[in-house]
Amino acid sequence: MIAHKQKFFTGVVMLIGFAVVLGLLFASIYPGPNNTKQNGLNYLDSLYNSISKDSANYIPMVREKAAEYAATPVTATLTMTNEKSASETALLFEKAGVEVKTTGNEVAVNGTMGQILDNCLADAQSMYNNDGKTIRAKYGMDERVVVYGWYKALKVLAKDLNHQKKFKDAKMVDLTIKKAVELAYNYYHIEPVKISNCVGLVTFSLVFYVIYTLWFGFSVLFMFEGWGLKLEH
Repeated sequence: MIAHKQKFFTGVVMLIGFAVVLGLLFASIYPGPNNTKQNGLNYLDSLYNSISKDSANYIPMVREKAAEYAATPVTATLTMTNEKSASETALLFEKAGVEVKTTGNEVAVNGTMGQILDNCLADAQSMYNNDGKTIRAKYGMDERVVVYGWYKALKVLAKDLNHQKKFKDAKMVDLTIKKAVELAYNYYHIEPVKISNCVGLVTFSLVFYVIYTLWFGFSVLFMFEGWGLKLEH
């Protein structure tokens, strides 16, 4: 039995309004890439990804640090998961001007840290700039395959350098992976947007999120209180 009808039905109306707005958020009525439509959640997700990309380019910083290791010699044997992966890895290092010898799924490399990191960072910068065609022309492979190949190869290289107790070199390779390779791969095809160009929309979305959360909470609270339910101590 409803104890307070006005409060109960206020909660019901608020909950219905909440559901209507939720439906609008999930409706594919918002502008998307290539003149397509997408739902509101994907639209805001894309917006915040674009804003974060504008301030997330750490590749120049990594390049500066890598310059300190330019003449550092690198001799390592990389054990890849299979022969195909080894062949792709060998191509990456060959394009860097590194001496490479492939045996089965193992790739022996002999060169300098500067050769390896300069080539890797050039590919990462192209990927970050959404310039996949430059990478495809360079390797004859899909750009995502190339950059993911760098990720796998550098992971194995860092492990080998640690085994050689070249910890500083391994740390530099890890930095390249995290701040350049992963960054470029994850932000591919995302266009950077300055937050100053959409400060109104960002402010609205944050304020809306707070209000919308409270909206749901109060609608349930009013329904329960109107129903006669109370918290007792």
